[in-house]
Amino acid sequence: MTATAAPVSTIDDVLASGSVHSLYQPIVELDSGRVVAYEALARGPQGPLHTPDALFAAARAAGRLAELDALCRSAALRGAVAAELGPPLTVFVNVEPQVLESAPLEELLAIATTAPAGLRVVVEITERALATRPADLLRAVERVREVGWGIALDDVGAESMSLAFMPLLRPDVVKLDLRLVQQRPGPAVAEIMNAVNGYAERTGALILAEGIEDEDHLAMACALGASLGQGWHFGRPAATASPGRTVGRLDLPSADTAVVDTEDSPFSCLPEGTQLRTAPKALLIELSKHLERQAMRLGETCVVAATFQEARHFTPATSLRYRDLVARTGFVAALGEDLPIEPVPGVRGAHLAADDPVRGEWDVVVLSPHFSAALLARDLGDGGPDQQRRYEYALTYDRRTVERAGVALVARVAAQPAPELPDADGTGAQAQPGTVAVRDGGTVEEVLLHRALAATTSGVAIADMTAPDQPLVYVNAAFEQLAGRTDAQVLGRNCRFLQGADTDPGTVDRMRLAIREGAEFRATLLNHRGAEREPWWNEIHLAPVLDATGAVVQYIGVQTDVTARVTAERELLQERDRTRQHLARIEELAYTDPLTALPNRRRFEERMESALWQARLDGTAVALLFLDLDGFKAVNDALGHAAGDELLQVVADRMRHRLRRGDLLARLGGDEFLVGLVGLDPATAAQESARVAAQLQAALTEPVVLCDKTVQVRASVGISVHPEDGAEFGPLLHLADARMYAGKHPLVP
Repeated sequence: MTATAAPVSTIDDVLASGSVHSLYQPIVELDSGRVVAYEALARGPQGPLHTPDALFAAARAAGRLAELDALCRSAALRGAVAAELGPPLTVFVNVEPQVLESAPLEELLAIATTAPAGLRVVVEITERALATRPADLLRAVERVREVGWGIALDDVGAESMSLAFMPLLRPDVVKLDLRLVQQRPGPAVAEIMNAVNGYAERTGALILAEGIEDEDHLAMACALGASLGQGWHFGRPAATASPGRTVGRLDLPSADTAVVDTEDSPFSCLPEGTQLRTAPKALLIELSKHLERQAMRLGETCVVAATFQEARHFTPATSLRYRDLVARTGFVAALGEDLPIEPVPGVRGAHLAADDPVRGEWDVVVLSPHFSAALLARDLGDGGPDQQRRYEYALTYDRRTVERAGVALVARVAAQPAPELPDADGTGAQAQPGTVAVRDGGTVEEVLLHRALAATTSGVAIADMTAPDQPLVYVNAAFEQLAGRTDAQVLGRNCRFLQGADTDPGTVDRMRLAIREGAEFRATLLNHRGAEREPWWNEIHLAPVLDATGAVVQYIGVQTDVTARVTAERELLQERDRTRQHLARIEELAYTDPLTALPNRRRFEERMESALWQARLDGTAVALLFLDLDGFKAVNDALGHAAGDELLQVVADRMRHRLRRGDLLARLGGDEFLVGLVGLDPATAAQESARVAAQLQAALTEPVVLCDKTVQVRASVGISVHPEDGAEFGPLLHLADARMYAGKHPLVP
């Protein structure tokens, strides 16, 4: 009788027997059709754990995810050799995000020592791991680069955070999330495409589009800028290489992916020869605030990292600013001696040891796909008043320097701890995903959690994502006040009842997309309170709650009424607009002739001084023409001042249309006008200015019909030229005036 092997049906059986293998899906060069790489995809034994979703869900539930991930990596590398996927091919190997969030650094780097010699490997990671354990992951990335392997950033576009961290991870390959290829384009796709293509253009990184299943998907992938493609259109996962396919080498970029020393300080990242300035602390504070305001405008794809030397410098005012940064940007970090892991909710912190070189620096780094800036300063060790302490500093917009400084800071950020609640005996126990607070009774943990939620001044609501229409299953007292409804009126309903016709549909769409993707979401949107539908501005933060299998079972929403702040901001903007309009009008009155709308002498003198300064720099000449109308007084006396005013307007219009765009024209007063001819060749400036003067005299001699009468005036012109006749406006004007009167002749009847 032949013995039959016991079926492998549990995760413990899988790990004990090592019964995991890999299938390999081709990655194709789109312009040539050559297969240049294969991605290793894990599979379990035949049965309930065969698919990767079931396999990894079981490992998560059993707390053995790191073991399974290591087993899958080993199987991927061994299988690649057996399937003859050696050079020139490359193998893409995934590292499970949750493993990166929990495994020791040594385990993460084991992948770099277990591969067979000569096997070309690209390690795929996601930005989620960087957000949780920045220091460990950045060091792991640099170690992977040291052994000559590449880095791919996976699922780019699934969350805005991936765009924010792309410059810090500096991936060789950017993998676009399959939804970008398969779904209808929208504003979010355009934002992602701009960011990814900008990064690829700067670094030479390759763009890989996933999920290509037909010709339409292929066309979209090419339109998005992808040079590599992956999906069923090119071949399904298999145990061996696709037979009969032309293969080629995947050429990864060599620029901008050099190993970065994560122990560097930001100030040391400044290139040799950088000009340093010296400034008191008071100036650095204002420069820092300016960079923070820039970051707020950049939004969710922006990373902000700053140092504060000591915790006492992270003041209450700083806390308020950084709370706003957290609400509007993708990732915010603050480092300093004795700073906690989370100085402000959502701000990632880190303690700096006394011997850390960053301890003596003042650094602010702002980095996004299309903007980079850093204030990098070093304390000069002054005593005296704090605001007057001096620093040597540089304000740089050089992207490579800003990225290196950003890596240096983020590589020091502490790992995000798992939330804990005290257990029944007071020793502490880790909170389990999916736990819902209860109103009465329950365990000690549940009672404490309920009390905390009930006491908070922010509105808290929990929605059940497993039930139809995702109803609310818990609200605290603060939420009831914000909504203007009791818990009996809102429980069991979807929270969309807070929205109204004037709620921004774009924000609602982004919120729904985040919920569909199981992602966090922050925004400020208009909601309505009570039966009267009173409008109020809600600063909302949504966070998913996962069960043991990793599925989203609830969403927790935290709401804060920021109506006063939004109203004040809008009133401030309106007041600024009114002020700008008033200032513009005042400036117009101060610098413009009200009759002809030409600049007056004051504005003309300012512009001439600028033109003379530019002429001295570039070696050009400037001519000044002084014009006086001959016969104007006779028109004024015969036809009246209204006719005289109309004549002056005609004269101004004729002169305006016969000068170059860059030349200057002003009314000096009465019937006198000034012309500035800029950018002239010094060798021909006198002749050119005389030619223009003759053209103006001819134009002004043409008859004008005023009050049904035809009148005619002429113009006398005096000319002075810089540099021949002088270097300053005053002497040039005096000389042109004198020459005009010297050549003035009486009007011929």
